[in-house]
Amino acid sequence: MNDYLEEFSSLTRELLDSDPVRRMGTWRHHGPVTTLDHSLFVAYCSYRAARMLRLDVHAAARGALLHDLYLYDPRDKSAHPGNQCLDHPRAAARNAGRLTRLTDKERNIILSHMWPLGGALPRSREAWLVDLVDTVCAGLELTRVYRPERLRRKLGVEPLIAA
Repeated sequence: MNDYLEEFSSLTRELLDSDPVRRMGTWRHHGPVTTLDHSLFVAYCSYRAARMLRLDVHAAARGALLHDLYLYDPRDKSAHPGNQCLDHPRAAARNAGRLTRLTDKERNIILSHMWPLGGALPRSREAWLVDLVDTVCAGLELTRVYRPERLRRKLGVEPLIAA
């Protein structure tokens, strides 16, 4: 494992080892990509960009990892009250707050990651960064340019699949 992956792993290991984060491997998010693989991809890219820009790498990595912690099948219309695109940041923030203590910056990263389509306005450079990185990563996944499950395997994170 390279130095960047090791540092990222140490910043996020508590979350990576948690059942709720591992359970994100249950649901597809962008085509064949699971919510877990997508969130790891966004978190690692956000961490690397934040490091390069001398931003808060801790908040960027943790907020990005938890940005899609909504924990339901997005195709199941009974699982969320309205539009998935607009609803899931609030569900993710609620679940993340139950999992770990969030800073205000981390909570805003989660709530604003769908801006301008919905949700809160990004209030930090890290929130703006994660919003942008999430969009780029989703595009790379949907076009099959990048397969983020490789990153999950490098980090040794096994999805927790409900029985």
